[in-house]
Amino acid sequence: MQLDTITLPDDLLWINEFDWNPVEQSQERSLTGALLVQEQIKMHGRPILLTGGQNAGWVSRKTVSELQNLSSEPDKVMILTLSDMRQLNVIFDRNAGSPVSATQVIEEAYPADNSYYHLSLRLITVS
Repeated sequence: MQLDTITLPDDLLWINEFDWNPVEQSQERSLTGALLVQEQIKMHGRPILLTGGQNAGWVSRKTVSELQNLSSEPDKVMILTLSDMRQLNVIFDRNAGSPVSATQVIEEAYPADNSYYHLSLRLITVS
């Protein structure tokens, strides 16, 4: 299977990189009042929020449109290559709304394909 590769500016930041807890835990009480704890390593599903904020990571309107088109395909697995050359298999994270959001750097009534946008991209790791 051929996977698409997402190429993004190097100055997009993975702002929630260290918010991930790789261990899932459940706690409940038995009838005797004892605490029952179960833990297991999470296999996948690490959230990735990439953004440059207001000062970095600007992308063209054309790039935003291409990402928007990619996000319209269900079950689309892609390879994300980070600036440090780590590669992750990802899909768009639609759990919190639109996985691609962008606002104009300089507001224009009729932006061109090369007009710049602040980008936020929500992904989640898979296999």
